[in-house]
Amino acid sequence: MLTALNADEVMLVDGGSTDGSDLLLSASSFKWIKSRPGRAVQMNSGAALCKSDILLFLHADTEITRTALDAARSAMSSSEIVGGRFDVELSGDRPVFDLIAFMINLRSRLSGISTGDQCQFVRRDVFEQLGGFAEQPLMEDVDFSKRLKRAGRIICLRDKVTTSSRRWEQHGVLKTILLMWKLRLYYWLGISPERLGAIYRDAR
Repeated sequence: MLTALNADEVMLVDGGSTDGSDLLLSASSFKWIKSRPGRAVQMNSGAALCKSDILLFLHADTEITRTALDAARSAMSSSEIVGGRFDVELSGDRPVFDLIAFMINLRSRLSGISTGDQCQFVRRDVFEQLGGFAEQPLMEDVDFSKRLKRAGRIICLRDKVTTSSRRWEQHGVLKTILLMWKLRLYYWLGISPERLGAIYRDAR
């Protein structure tokens, strides 16, 4: 799938997995590195070794198409745009997942704030000026999105990326929605990312 994207550069980052991912990566032709665990740490580590002018961050449980990648390239050809994100859809086929994705996309479009599941992208120089992702256990994507929004114009692409619905299926739709709302509320109230991370781990 990654080879079909026609990306200028691909860097994979393993954060200390124990499921044999490192063995698969070693046997592949992809560039990859190991880093300390944590999404922010891993993304910053990968970005530091990339040469491209545009950085796009793809989580392991999210899929992107070549069409969507080309749309990001086209959008970033405008010097006014500092970064952006895609609309998201969930992999499950239950109608409720379509509703959840619709609400995520609507909220993001109205607020200008995105999450990692929406495959954030940014100009390298802007990423470096912002200091990359804050290396915190949770909400690093929202924190970065807020800072990026202040740095210049962002674009919300309607092209969709597909993220796994596994957590919704495993823990229940209503329980997961309530947990996400709770975490966001606590975040806006100023609860530390470390405390939020503990709440998230306990609920999983």
